[in-house]
Amino acid sequence: QVSLVESGGGLVQAGGSLRLSCAASGSFFSINAVGWYRQAPGKQREFVVVIRNGGRTKYADSVKGRFTISRDNAKNTVYLQMNSLKPEDTAVYYCNAGDLTSSGTYYPHNYWGQGTQVTVSS
Repeated sequence: QVSLVESGGGLVQAGGSLRLSCAASGSFFSINAVGWYRQAPGKQREFVVVIRNGGRTKYADSVKGRFTISRDNAKNTVYLQMNSLKPEDTAVYYCNAGDLTSSGTYYPHNYWGQGTQVTVSS
């Protein structure tokens, strides 16, 4: 079982930055990656980015060059640095744990955080 707790959301103007954190705890034997999804009002939850043990990453095209994922293994924490934020980045951001294969396919497991709201004003 894996528990995930997000923090760091808030309100920011377009062009600004925010950093989200995801603190993980529990048993990690069944997973090799932690990532982020987001869900805007009236839309489906969508993949944003993931990082695997060892540092391999995968980004959604919509955030490439603006968002950066990193991890601190000593703290079991994953960070999402979001720069050049746009109003369309407004969503609830969820942390997820799962498997990222060597071919680049991410399989999210049913381990989710409670979500943190990110609002970008224009």
